[in-house]
Amino acid sequence: MNDELVIDEPERLARVFAHRVETVSAGAIAARGQCSLAVPGGSAAEALLPALAEASLDWASVHVFWCDERAVPTHHPDSNYALARRLLLERVALRPERIHRMCAEVEAIGRSADEYEAELVRVAGDPPALDIALVGVGADGHVCSLFAGQRALAERTRLAVSVMSSPKPPARRITLTLAALKHARLLVVAALGAAKAEVLRQALEDTRSQLPVALMLRQAGQRLLLLDAAAASRLSRVQQGEKR
Repeated sequence: MNDELVIDEPERLARVFAHRVETVSAGAIAARGQCSLAVPGGSAAEALLPALAEASLDWASVHVFWCDERAVPTHHPDSNYALARRLLLERVALRPERIHRMCAEVEAIGRSADEYEAELVRVAGDPPALDIALVGVGADGHVCSLFAGQRALAERTRLAVSVMSSPKPPARRITLTLAALKHARLLVVAALGAAKAEVLRQALEDTRSQLPVALMLRQAGQRLLLLDAAAASRLSRVQQGEKR
């Protein structure tokens, strides 16, 4: 496992993220002619996507996917697509056909999840290897829309599934699974604030933790953790050399 931990102010974390995406995307485009990027909603998107909009990327060669989406219209304030559109999509030269929105607002949400899985495979291969997956962490340790005790968290073969009873509203969602995230060439985990400190401690220091974030991190290959000081405050293994 290749592991990098950066602890700093959110503005600095955003610059680190943007620079890493520049580097990874350039390599992916040189090697495969394209770069695939999965983005989240929530505080991770709010903190990091604006800096990405200012980065030097060949956006015409970038595919954007989503880690999860809520069953709300695209103009709804809870829509992860609407958030990414405001922070990123409206500010860069992305081709419309390279924006792969999760359609979670439809009645046939299970079919929509199946179609999203097929789209992910079509673009990123079988199994799909996203070049970069940016994932936030909830205060309860959830990632994407994968919550402890939910069927979606236990899924090992499907790449995208519907969630019908999320403990956080809205109840209906579509999410990537651990089976999709484990193949990411670079998994970026972003967490800000003291509310995330305990679940991060468990995820990084308790090898038996069954928190969704812990399960995700244990299966990852190359991973980059971007934490502010509050989120990292309970980590006992932080060494001076890991801080930037």
